[in-house]
Amino acid sequence: MDNYLWAPSHEESGSSQMTLFSAAAGIPEEDLHEWSVKNPSEFWDLVWRHFQVIGERGESPAFSSGSDLFEARFFSGSSLNYARNLLRRSDDAPAIISYSEDGLSDQVSWAELHGLVSQLQQSLRALGVTEKDRVAAWLPNGIEIYAVMLACASIGAVFSSVSPDFGSKGVLDRFGQIKPKVLFTTTSYQYGGRQFSLIEKIIDVTKELPSVEQVVVVSDDESEVSLLGECKTFEEFRSLFEPKEVSFINLPFDHPLYILYSSGTTGAPKCIVHRAGGLLLKHLVEHRLHCDVRPGDRVFYFTTAGWMMWNWLAAGLAAEATLIVFDGSPFYPDGSRLFDLVDQNGITLLGVSAKFIDSVSSAGLRPIETHDLKTLRTICSTGSPLSPESFTHVYERWKEDVHLASISGGTDLCGCLVGGNPNKPVFAGQIQGPILGQDIEVLNDDGSSVDVGVQGELVCKSAFPSMPIGFWNDPEDISYKSTYFEKFPGLWHQGDFAEKTAAGGFIILGRSDATLNPGGVRIGTSEIYRRVDLFDEISESLAVGQSWMSDVRIILFVVVADGFLFDDSLANRLRQSIRDGASPRHVPAIILNVPDLPRTRSGKLVELAVKNVIEGLPISNVESLANPEALDYFKNFLELD
Repeated sequence: MDNYLWAPSHEESGSSQMTLFSAAAGIPEEDLHEWSVKNPSEFWDLVWRHFQVIGERGESPAFSSGSDLFEARFFSGSSLNYARNLLRRSDDAPAIISYSEDGLSDQVSWAELHGLVSQLQQSLRALGVTEKDRVAAWLPNGIEIYAVMLACASIGAVFSSVSPDFGSKGVLDRFGQIKPKVLFTTTSYQYGGRQFSLIEKIIDVTKELPSVEQVVVVSDDESEVSLLGECKTFEEFRSLFEPKEVSFINLPFDHPLYILYSSGTTGAPKCIVHRAGGLLLKHLVEHRLHCDVRPGDRVFYFTTAGWMMWNWLAAGLAAEATLIVFDGSPFYPDGSRLFDLVDQNGITLLGVSAKFIDSVSSAGLRPIETHDLKTLRTICSTGSPLSPESFTHVYERWKEDVHLASISGGTDLCGCLVGGNPNKPVFAGQIQGPILGQDIEVLNDDGSSVDVGVQGELVCKSAFPSMPIGFWNDPEDISYKSTYFEKFPGLWHQGDFAEKTAAGGFIILGRSDATLNPGGVRIGTSEIYRRVDLFDEISESLAVGQSWMSDVRIILFVVVADGFLFDDSLANRLRQSIRDGASPRHVPAIILNVPDLPRTRSGKLVELAVKNVIEGLPISNVESLANPEALDYFKNFLELD
């Protein structure tokens, strides 16, 4: 194939974790994936044993099928503690090394991390935090948030997080649903060389969260902390108790670990409850096998605490790897920042977004000439499809001998459906194949499998252990079932458009719905609409994502109310409101005035139809629109070319 870019050497493939696992299974590697989905009980049981999961293995089979995927169960009667499996080391080697945008760095050894988790664990218990209580973090990506998560997991509390750039409304839309007992936050954060205060936002949020019994603030500025009233600094909170051996509670395999948030297009974000055992095994498969992470490796992913890749990165501790974490802009003070971190820390896995790769290319940077990168074995890219040109760019301008793994999954499963394989060749524009244990197929709208090169819906035909427990406050799982199992009954479907390749890989073509994905982070339009609705000047609005420069940019169309005019002042106020109330990622790249918006006969605005118009794609079900002529307004905007 003319788009072939890389393949591992015989020595590299022979020593990979995938090869060792295949040998342990007694299955030829070319048959390993098929075996993993046809024999789920044997496969997942081997994952438990091969990676020496710490826990009580019950007598039941690793997998018990039900009448459908929803009723399937994994490791019934087994128990474990997620934090114990991440804190299996307790030596003086670094567990986490953190960097802030201003150049400051900190690190904590495995032994010190144990001590910190112990202190936080004791302090949480003293507050009465117990199993299934929620603890929320509104924190930068630093050592503190990992320690808080581990402390919660050690006692069975449920952890949830957002990043500091979320506005107060975005925070309340999430934490307001789950009603946390404790809130960890910070007084400010840095991005792009600027300092942003959270003081007013924290005051607003805590007023609306009566469930919070204690606010804990990560800050060294006593004057700022004093503005927040009744709260404790992180140091005060941890210092209530002396470090001792961490106490780990063995909990059922399906005990809730995390609450992550959907980015649906209507209503408040759905609160997705993830199970501890399922995520542990899922991430062990992805880290150890598909990314070839080994004990002692140094793993970095550019992420915030508001993206599921943060949770994915945290699980790297279970592989006994050192986490390198960073908070701030990857282009501050320049585009070499992440490559500097690779060389400074001997990073073995570098995780970035497709947008970052494109930005490096656009900036004309050539790390292959300016940096060593000798320790780097794997580069992961996710968030949006990676173009063939970006694949080529990495191999030509970053490093020639490296495994570039484009991966795709989502918050829905907190992991990947398809991804890399260290033993297979890399072809430009293609994801290498399905993840072990994921029974992946591409279907047409009728539910029939499509041929290679034909576009369709990506589905998973069999159950897997990181399927969510359900949605928070979803009686009888009605919303959960309709979200994933309604379009293709009996199959897992989350709305990815894809095609299979002749090499056995996949090409992800984007979302098949109207969910937005700027910068590789999925967000929902409803959060934009709620801010726009505050303006009397706007009668209606519609937001869509437009493919742009290897990424997605948000376009906001507005209908101005009678008696008002659309001008730059109004557009700027809209942007500021969205930034303050949701997050900077929600801010539209372009705001355009239109006379009307298309809607169904029942009055529902149709985002996907508008998206298809501006992308030059065909429009389906035009007959269902009450005003199909409104689509004509979106065809000739020069701003969209």
